[in-house]
Amino acid sequence: MPVTAPAKPWLSIVGIGEDGVAGLGETARNIIAGAQTVFGGKRHLDLAAFLIAGEARAWPSPFDQAIAAVLGLRGGSVCVLASGDPMFYGVGATLARHVPAAEMHVVPAPSAFSLAAARLGWPQQSTACVSLHGRPLALLRPHLQPSRRLLVLTSDADGPAAIADMMTRLGFGSSRLAVLEALGGPRERIAETTAAAFQPRDIDPLNLVAIEVAASPDARTLPLAHGLPDDWFEHDGQITKRIVRAATISALAPHHDELLWDIGAGSGSISTEWMLRDPSLRAIAVERDADRAARIGRNAEALGVPGLEIVTGEAPAALTALPEPDAIFIGGGCGAAVLDIALDRLKPGGRLVVNAVTLETEALLIAAHQDHGGELVRLAVAHASPVGSLTGWRPAMPVTQWSWRKP
Repeated sequence: MPVTAPAKPWLSIVGIGEDGVAGLGETARNIIAGAQTVFGGKRHLDLAAFLIAGEARAWPSPFDQAIAAVLGLRGGSVCVLASGDPMFYGVGATLARHVPAAEMHVVPAPSAFSLAAARLGWPQQSTACVSLHGRPLALLRPHLQPSRRLLVLTSDADGPAAIADMMTRLGFGSSRLAVLEALGGPRERIAETTAAAFQPRDIDPLNLVAIEVAASPDARTLPLAHGLPDDWFEHDGQITKRIVRAATISALAPHHDELLWDIGAGSGSISTEWMLRDPSLRAIAVERDADRAARIGRNAEALGVPGLEIVTGEAPAALTALPEPDAIFIGGGCGAAVLDIALDRLKPGGRLVVNAVTLETEALLIAAHQDHGGELVRLAVAHASPVGSLTGWRPAMPVTQWSWRKP
């Protein structure tokens, strides 16, 4: 096998902390001093101004233009300044999607997460590090597990108050909070309180919130297993019930970084629970009713998966422009045309699960099972309920479920 020399790095990405030049090693100093062009936020450029001999260029707005500006200087000597570790929720991770690793030289500094863990004495390997910088607050929701430690990077001075308010509303008001500001620099400050007792004050925009999660008895802690309570979803009756939903998610068998189509999504319970299994999972909920589609969005936000994509339209027409899925669930109104496009568009190795409660749809699934194989099961659930002064079983409508893996 021929061996080729790696491309010479033209792009250096240097992490810099609030202590500025004083915290940089010799390698980082030499890179900055020798670069023809140095990119960074105004704060970063000011911190390193003493070393910059080339052209200093502040990031343009919107930031999308920044990538093109850096790539436009390919082959030169370019340095990008970043906060802390550029590859941990930083600009380095963004640039790595456009520049091969062999063309980059990354010199990290301690991240805000590392500095916070050091200040608090928290082992970082057992602490969840969450970035809400430029991201929805709802992403914090799945991490609120009793006794868990979290380090949460915010976007601005209002971030800690928003976190404390959300936690208090959800029943986590007794959680301990520490607001760590401008870590590593002369303005560093740490203040501790609880979520419920948090008082708004003048907070540095560069802040991180450390949380030791504590839950009240009535807090809605998201379980780590399938099957959220039905009443945690806003719905009009169009919902896959908890026990059947748990069996359905199990049959869909989510894997890392997969995409689900949830066709006839109703309340969005299946796609919401799919995405809750792992942060890498994605889902598209397809729902023809506009009111239900809006309800899906509210459920996704409330339960911590604001990235759930919602398509308002009727299948199969609404499916034609969607990216190919790794898994498909059909729970509402499965007809032959919808089933055909699902079978066709599903990726090889992908899983298809269809639930039916009507005889007509059940007949379609029996035929599909005969033609394609897979597994056909009947899910029958009964709940104990009062019968006069006694107790008896009241059966729910049975569900016929066909699950199939595409060769």
